[in-house]
Amino acid sequence: MLPSNSFDSEFSVSWTHRLRFTDSSFNDGTLDTLISTLSPLKILPVIDCGVTTNTAFMDDVTNWLANSVFETSKPRIVEGGEVSKNSMRVVDQVLEDINTNNLCRKSCVLVIGGGAVLDAVGYAASIAHRGIPIIRMPSTTLAQCDSGLGVKNAVNYFGKKNFVGVFDPPFGVVNDIRLLSSLDNRHWCSGLSEAVKVALIKDETFFEEIEQQSAQLLNRDLTAMGNAIQKSAILHLEHITNGGDPFERLNARPLDFGHWSAHKLEQITNNSLTHGEAVSIGLVIDIKCSVALGLLDNAIADRIVNVLQSLNLPTSHPALSDPALLQGIEEFRQHLGGELTLLMLKGIADPVDVHALDFKLVKQVFNELL
Repeated sequence: MLPSNSFDSEFSVSWTHRLRFTDSSFNDGTLDTLISTLSPLKILPVIDCGVTTNTAFMDDVTNWLANSVFETSKPRIVEGGEVSKNSMRVVDQVLEDINTNNLCRKSCVLVIGGGAVLDAVGYAASIAHRGIPIIRMPSTTLAQCDSGLGVKNAVNYFGKKNFVGVFDPPFGVVNDIRLLSSLDNRHWCSGLSEAVKVALIKDETFFEEIEQQSAQLLNRDLTAMGNAIQKSAILHLEHITNGGDPFERLNARPLDFGHWSAHKLEQITNNSLTHGEAVSIGLVIDIKCSVALGLLDNAIADRIVNVLQSLNLPTSHPALSDPALLQGIEEFRQHLGGELTLLMLKGIADPVDVHALDFKLVKQVFNELL
């Protein structure tokens, strides 16, 4: 009798997700200490062009590069915003620099930028030599609240959000609050939708704090913003590291609450909406769907909408009349894989998964919001 020719062997890979908060990353040792933990042979800095308008911060970058004990390549400046991941241009630029500067798997990419740039550069680093470590320094409210902490890297393809990408955690993330000082008011506020989102699904006390401090947040109070970012980032990080599904192999994806429509709204509007603005509208859609399904009290829904509006975030858009928006449900299911799973609310920090959403109900919600 022949021996069995089937062998199943389970294995796991341990990982440490390193998150640091600071207001002087290049001067207080935060970045140097993190890089020393990795001890890279060479560092390739990649900087979002939007960051270059922050002259005080860029002066620190320049001085650090000139005096660093680490071997660094010439920084690559890349275009910022969603356009940076709407093609392979940034990916190709970073791959070219990795090749030209002879970076190896014991080197490191240091990327400073908004969420889209972090996505595109992270994707390039993850496929070069099958993975070069990356340290992220998110430069926007949204990226510091949420996307900069994630383990996903992707670019848009076929007109679909994050169609091409990989799961590859960063070696570390440094949230430097000073990076936000050069943001205009629109981008200062828009990322707070992700803080509201994670509060709605995980922490009622945090939601109440955002509600109570909305005026300070809107008026660019750094202490209020720093507290909101830190709580949002930690809630996101704890879900990723302790939620049991860091690489999203299961059907549920709670951190994508409000995102099925948000991603489609970004596409339909040709990115005239920021991701944070689209998420704000997407949250309202799913909150109102929760009411229509009989899950959520309308008074709670109105309270949530009021908080978003108090942060100067949009809660409606003419694109809600576009029939293509409903395609976002199926595209989201494909992105999840398997059974459609959408998170709805029964209350603040009281989520529930649903596996079907009637188009007539959704259209009624759209009409209500228009």
